Amino acid sequence: MNYFVYFIHLVLHCWIVGLVVSSVNGKQVWPVPYERVDSRPDVDPFCQALYPFCPTGDPDGRIPVMTDSDVISVFRLQTPVWEFKYGDVMGKFHIMHDAIGFGSSKTGTNFTMEWYELFQLGNCTFPHERAGVSAPFWCNQGAACLYEGIDDIHWKQNGTLEKIGEISGEMFNEMARWVQEDNETGVYYETWTVKSDSGLNATTWFESYDCSQFVHRTYKKLLDMGAELTSPTPTYYTKIYLYSGEPVRLGNDSIFQQSSTKDLATDIKKFYHSFRSHQSVVEMIESLLEAFEKMVLEKTFYFYYNSEYWKLPMKYPYIKIIYEEIPLP
Repeated sequence: MNYFVYFIHLVLHCWIVGLVVSSVNGKQVWPVPYERVDSRPDVDPFCQALYPFCPTGDPDGRIPVMTDSDVISVFRLQTPVWEFKYGDVMGKFHIMHDAIGFGSSKTGTNFTMEWYELFQLGNCTFPHERAGVSAPFWCNQGAACLYEGIDDIHWKQNGTLEKIGEISGEMFNEMARWVQEDNETGVYYETWTVKSDSGLNATTWFESYDCSQFVHRTYKKLLDMGAELTSPTPTYYTKIYLYSGEPVRLGNDSIFQQSSTKDLATDIKKFYHSFRSHQSVVEMIESLLEAFEKMVLEKTFYFYYNSEYWKLPMKYPYIKIIYEEIPLP
């Protein structure tokens, strides 16, 4: 019974919350490289956000230009997911959101920059069932958002707001150009990190692509430009892990259009049906039992990455949310 309760506990945490596969000499490369696009695709009107994306930021994603000689303070920001609505509830489970703050010494203006889901975490983690569409339908884009101001209470009360360095206005402008390019080509949010086990020498099959990854990419870009960034306190980030044996590549949406893969298509859709949105309490309990059967008893998780489906042969402990120390790059 404790084993079952443990699983339900983990799944509940997660609930609320064509690729050309790279190879060398025909051998699969792990982790599978995240695939970028040439330009950001249009958003399907079917995808709707419960909370509008970047409501006070520039609608076209423009970033203000700083005077080259300006001195810009850089801040590390972290707060529980949905802190604005639920306070520290998610923080108790170490489910945190990360961002970067900037402050101009010349104008006194502060800015917050973050990368997050266009349509909330659930839509990026599991697909929708859409009438008239044979394949699962994903609303899984994420994007960068920069807006004026740093809400001190929002970041400090249950999280972190600390200065980690200074950069010139010229560096800021170069970073801004990089952010806009990064934002145009890296567009799909990925919740999960998939590893072979929880040990130190585990193989990483897939990396997540989320708010903390954006923060680290930005830190690295600033350091590459010559910035000096240091944190007086340990830097911890939320990682949601799946544990599995070597993944098996299944294919893209063509799975759902071919008679030869009809059984596989049915099984994938049945799996995701357990994680559909807008369920009643009774339906949710039934879905949790179905997910337990699939992931623990059948040891199967269908994973979507780079617009393709993979079968993960699940291994104990199956799922973990870990708040782990990751030093500045």
